[in-house]
Amino acid sequence: MQMKRLGDTAVSPDGKWLAYAVTTVDLFQNQKKAELWLQAISGPGPDEPAPFKISVAQPGDSGVQFASDGKRILFLSGRDSGQQVWIADFDPATGAASNAKKLTAIATEADNAKWSPDGKSIVFTSAVYPDCPPITTADFDTGNKCNAGRDAVLAASKVKAQIWTHLLYRHWDHYTGDKRSHLILVSVDGGAMRDLTPNDPHDVPPFSLEGSSCGCGFAPDSKELAFTENLDPVPAVSTNADIFTLDLTDPNAKPVKVSTSPGGDFNPAYSPDGKYLAWRSQARNGYESDKFRLVLFDRAAKTIKDLLPDFDNWVDEFAWAPGWQVIYFVAESHGEAPIYSVGVDLGRLKAGSTPNQLTENGEYSNLRVLTDGKALIASELSVLRPAEVVRLDNLNRWELEVSTSDPKNPRSTGDYPPIVGRRAADLPERITHLNDALLAQLDLPKMESFWFTAADKTKLQGFLIRPPGFDPAKKYPVKFLIHGGPQGAWGDAWSYRWNAELFAANGYVVVMINPRGSTGYGQAIVEAVSGDWGGKPFTDLMTGLDYAEQHYSFIDKTRECALGASYGGFMANWILGHTDRFKCIVSHDGMFNAESAFGSTEEDWFNIWEFKTPGSKGGHPWDYYGKPDSENPFRKWSPSLYAKNFKTPTLVVHGQLDYRLDVSEGLQLFDTLQLEGVPSKMLYFPDEGHWVLKPQNSQLWYKTVNDWVDQWVEKK
Repeated sequence: MQMKRLGDTAVSPDGKWLAYAVTTVDLFQNQKKAELWLQAISGPGPDEPAPFKISVAQPGDSGVQFASDGKRILFLSGRDSGQQVWIADFDPATGAASNAKKLTAIATEADNAKWSPDGKSIVFTSAVYPDCPPITTADFDTGNKCNAGRDAVLAASKVKAQIWTHLLYRHWDHYTGDKRSHLILVSVDGGAMRDLTPNDPHDVPPFSLEGSSCGCGFAPDSKELAFTENLDPVPAVSTNADIFTLDLTDPNAKPVKVSTSPGGDFNPAYSPDGKYLAWRSQARNGYESDKFRLVLFDRAAKTIKDLLPDFDNWVDEFAWAPGWQVIYFVAESHGEAPIYSVGVDLGRLKAGSTPNQLTENGEYSNLRVLTDGKALIASELSVLRPAEVVRLDNLNRWELEVSTSDPKNPRSTGDYPPIVGRRAADLPERITHLNDALLAQLDLPKMESFWFTAADKTKLQGFLIRPPGFDPAKKYPVKFLIHGGPQGAWGDAWSYRWNAELFAANGYVVVMINPRGSTGYGQAIVEAVSGDWGGKPFTDLMTGLDYAEQHYSFIDKTRECALGASYGGFMANWILGHTDRFKCIVSHDGMFNAESAFGSTEEDWFNIWEFKTPGSKGGHPWDYYGKPDSENPFRKWSPSLYAKNFKTPTLVVHGQLDYRLDVSEGLQLFDTLQLEGVPSKMLYFPDEGHWVLKPQNSQLWYKTVNDWVDQWVEKK
């Protein structure tokens, strides 16, 4: 809780300044507070100022960005009339910000603001009532008053009942209500404003777990905007978000759909020369874990090409290199999330070529390429350290010197993703040091990787962390962590919700296995969990733990506890009915009764896909009416039907606001455990959703979970 948490980052056009958000936790006040900071990218030195707070910003401000001229910044602030877009002057020579002014005063507030390349306008999102008159400069008062009035009536009403006539009436941790997110364009000079998706009953952009973003991108000339929207009539069963472009020079222009994939298309970004539009694309609708490809839309030819047809992992995010036909991207790979580069149309680097891996250790995000194309800024984290900002230099030398084929490359085949040629880019240099003093006080053991062979000869990966002050002569109990998703992965990453180092800190060996369904090992491994939730993934986990027990002599296999959340919670429940090898179990927000979970979740596409049988169009419980349990995945993989086998002491954790896996799943599990006489306890959060986020709730969660494990593993 004392650690400072890095948020969004921004880089000035001259490459000199880094702006970023830092969140601190006040455990006593049960609050998280973000502040905006600035520092020289070259790092503190004799001639460089130490990091300092942006003078015009106040605690709670967010979303700082630089204008293309480097002389202005925007940020979001709730200091007056709700959260609005503010702009301020910026001095590139000194980093001083001044003359802050509120740009918007919209009743529905503003979020996810983004500068246009010419610096003349800003696009932002706002949740509006689609049936109100559009908020435009010509009739701002009418639209604004309609939205404000609707909000006021709702707040004042003594009746809190809702009436629904469609699905996705609630999502993750909130009820969707009648508002929808729209894109609003506002002029920096004069404040002219217009709703770019007027009266649209859909959210623009669609909901995303990837963080705050408008899901949109400006063309380099600022005359066109690309954005993401899902127009399917029942969003609860659809992942088909599409890319649309809108001519901003014509007030009467309508959005034009340019994507063609039936699956999800996200994060559009124009090339610096304006010839291309790139985005992340999935091929299949209804499958949220389909491979995220990187595709390129030729704006003149109107053609779409998969830029990495032979790359088998997900593209998580990407950024264009200014002045170079190169894209940098991040993709999970074997417990890491490295930065890669791929050429689009430069010399020997052709579309479809093998990408070049630029980093190895840790997980990267928030890619920001400097305008000279020679370096990029990124956020980096690892299991040993929360996120910091790093710099990679000499990228242009890398792109020009790299060979697209090297038969002598020792990592071109085998268990690892290929690195083409020899790394020419410099190793990442850390330029922020938010937690150095605190981390220096801690003994954080390194994470170890191991590979094992599953029952069907598939090679899978696991990780192990020893406790601080490790003594090889001792035997240690085990916390066996099971990841969620199921399409997810353990790896070299820091977490505030399930922190492996913190689990190890009080004298435990932590073992983590990436079974079938894990990301970063190719799409075939990802898809092997669908329709087989309690099958090979369960045996993978047990085989991986067997391997660790056999190869690490300090593990005491008689004192092990299994812990999991989400799909990991399902697997904890499955383990409860299928093995007695563990001394205890922790099941957090897990599926217990697959049939009831189908009717109470909100993202119906998930269960329809995950519980369909081979060759079927979809999986609904009624599709299997009259069939034996062995042919009905909703019963075959339902932990509730194995309650007669429950013996292991189990801690159940669930949040009232979890609409992905309704709280009734946890209540049913606890009820069953109590009726079966199994030692059990339930930790219930009335104010948390799928994740435990409030500081004091998080503290209670860790204490309750660790105390439960200590109680049952008979620590010596």
